[in-house]
Amino acid sequence: MIIKELDFSRKISKNDLLEALKGEANQVHIHDFIKTCSFLQKNMEHVHPHYQKEYIKMYTEGYLKGYRDVKTDKTSYNEYVDLVELEESIQLLEKQEQLMEANFGNNRSFKPYLIMSLYTTFILEEPVHPVGTPFPGGLKVRKDKDIYYCPVKENNENNPLAVCGFCIAEQEPEM
Repeated sequence: MIIKELDFSRKISKNDLLEALKGEANQVHIHDFIKTCSFLQKNMEHVHPHYQKEYIKMYTEGYLKGYRDVKTDKTSYNEYVDLVELEESIQLLEKQEQLMEANFGNNRSFKPYLIMSLYTTFILEEPVHPVGTPFPGGLKVRKDKDIYYCPVKENNENNPLAVCGFCIAEQEPEM
């Protein structure tokens, strides 16, 4: 099963979604990671040099970790995912893939991004950017009790290339 085969006319369990993500992961090859990481490195030119290496390392490791974790996750989840949120998230990711192709051509693979984003959000219930992800100004994604906070969520919720709209992190409160 893959993402496009999910049946949104009935409840979708985390196990169903995990099975679909495993199907997506089975279609990923090493050249997909190479294309994705090369694209990422090339497009980090707009990021302040202080953050470039750390972001590239974080994203590269995140794609590989998400892939590995999906492939090896043998947990039996008892919960169901929010159908509306999942469907909207998949639609957003599909639009992002189309935007990326229109703007940058087909020189990268989108599957590692899709797998990581959906797995962390809907299976693990964690933010897409891991705790500790740095942002300009010395700000970082953090967790306080059971709530994840992101310092840039509100600034990116309407960014068509960001997953902030479905990320579970909340906006970091103003100090």
